Amino acid sequence: MLIDSHCHLDLIKNTTPDILVNAAHAEGVSHFLCVAIDLAHFPTLLGIAQRIENVFASVGVHPNTSEQVIVDVETLTTLADDPHIIAIGETGLDYFRSEGDLTWQQQRFRIHIQAAKETGKPLIIHSRDAAEDTLRILREENASSVGGIMHCFVDDWETAQHALEMGFYISFSGIVTFKNAKMVQAVAKQVPLDRLLVETDAPYLAPVPYRGKTNQPAYVRHVAEFIADLREKPFETIAEATTENFFRLFGKWAFMYFTLKFRSAKL
Repeated sequence: MLIDSHCHLDLIKNTTPDILVNAAHAEGVSHFLCVAIDLAHFPTLLGIAQRIENVFASVGVHPNTSEQVIVDVETLTTLADDPHIIAIGETGLDYFRSEGDLTWQQQRFRIHIQAAKETGKPLIIHSRDAAEDTLRILREENASSVGGIMHCFVDDWETAQHALEMGFYISFSGIVTFKNAKMVQAVAKQVPLDRLLVETDAPYLAPVPYRGKTNQPAYVRHVAEFIADLREKPFETIAEATTENFFRLFGKWAFMYFTLKFRSAKL
């Protein structure tokens, strides 16, 4: 059994979430975390999680979303109150695509961390070309009290160690399968097995052998298989560990989700 710990079912074109989920099931992928990037599409994302079994969701505003989009703690915590929402994010810092004074981006990041602390729900962290500031803000805001996922990890082992020290899990996307991703592969070999996660970030970053094509949750198997070969472990070991890790991190909120689904099925 595998879990796609980060995908965007609402953003994959020319298909439907149902088709994508069924295709993933055929590859042994049982659960999905559908991650929000803005509030405008949040109702669609939430609807997918409410309708399709074993699809969880998050609420948040991606750091690359326009500075003009205002978000506050109250809005995030209110939306996160739905039991289908198990995480806050994706949030963080992206200095690759954004330019100029990025104080607004850092402030938005802090707001998400505050919302996570108020709800107790883990964070989904996006960090690109911003490792130092990402770690600094996580420390300053005491984000270790809720923990979360360093999504689509692309930084060095030192950065990973600091994140691990704060209780975060490290998630690898299809990037780890790329021929030139030597630094990411080195980190994937060293992350403790009990803190490792896999993801697709679909529709982006399709792994080899689908690189350059539209990604989908079914392809998370290729990420897990690559990491298994990298670590010289059986595929089953990586699949079992990453599944256990996901439910260790989100256990309380996943339990509430399954309770809701069970009660709905009985009605």
